[in-house]
Amino acid sequence: MKSKIRGENISLVFGLLLITIILLTSCAAKPAAPMEKNVLEGADQARLNQPPTGGAAVQLHAPEIQNNYTSTQATSGDRMVIKNANLALIVKDPVESMDKITQIAERMGGYVVSANLTQTKSQSGKSLPHATITIRVPAEKLNDALKEIKALSSQLPRTENIESQDITSEYTDLESRLRNLKNTEDQLRKIMDQAYSTEDVLSVYNQLSQVREQIEVIEGQMKYYRESAALSAISTELIAEEAVEPLSIAGWKPVGVARDALQALINAMKFIVNLAIWLVIFVLPILIVLYVVFVLPLTGFFRLLRKRRKLQKTEHSITSPPSENQPRGE
Repeated sequence: MKSKIRGENISLVFGLLLITIILLTSCAAKPAAPMEKNVLEGADQARLNQPPTGGAAVQLHAPEIQNNYTSTQATSGDRMVIKNANLALIVKDPVESMDKITQIAERMGGYVVSANLTQTKSQSGKSLPHATITIRVPAEKLNDALKEIKALSSQLPRTENIESQDITSEYTDLESRLRNLKNTEDQLRKIMDQAYSTEDVLSVYNQLSQVREQIEVIEGQMKYYRESAALSAISTELIAEEAVEPLSIAGWKPVGVARDALQALINAMKFIVNLAIWLVIFVLPILIVLYVVFVLPLTGFFRLLRKRRKLQKTEHSITSPPSENQPRGE
């Protein structure tokens, strides 16, 4: 009985020793697990397991991180377009018109980007205001804003220009670059957590700072693109009517007369050109069709008729007997 109990105790002690060895082995292998997993795919395990002697070892790993991520073109359902407009209006009071444009921007949910008021001299030497103002309004309200701004003038705009720029591909490329840089940032943080020396920590920290700076630059550019696409800019130049009044000499306005004569010449040339276009494109094809369908057949018919009549006359002259007064031939 004692030998049996002693054998069971030995088995129990042996089992406890075996369990203790297994636990110690697993605990010793546990810290090495992150190294075996390694954030750098395919990196040399020996270089990570050995304490680095300087910052050069960590710098060799950093480029590998960026190469593991390829730039992919993200798909976007909507196009991102920047629309801006430029106007030059002739108004009675540029100051009052500038205030009204400000009210238009605020009412439509936009804001004033810049406003500038200066003084100019007219031909008579009178000081006149000259204003420029730039506002931003929601892109979907751009046409409505332009319509209200142009209504401030009783004349047609001196200049009017609307520009559109599709930035969908540029924005998609920035999204891809930002995603890759953020992945690189995460990998660098993991490497810094595994660094052994102060030099390695400083080296990874410098690279991490550079990546973070690139991320902030790209995020700022993407924010600018989003705001520019969401809010359209309208730059308006406001010119006083007195600054563009024609020269008057004792009630006679030669500039106005010359302008009217030039306009009359332009209208006459437009009429001549339009008439020529109508003749070439509309009248000439119709005349050709009428000639082919009616004139040619009628001409051929009359020719055939004349030829037939001539032939009949010839036959009649041959078959008719000679008159009595005419001498008979042999």
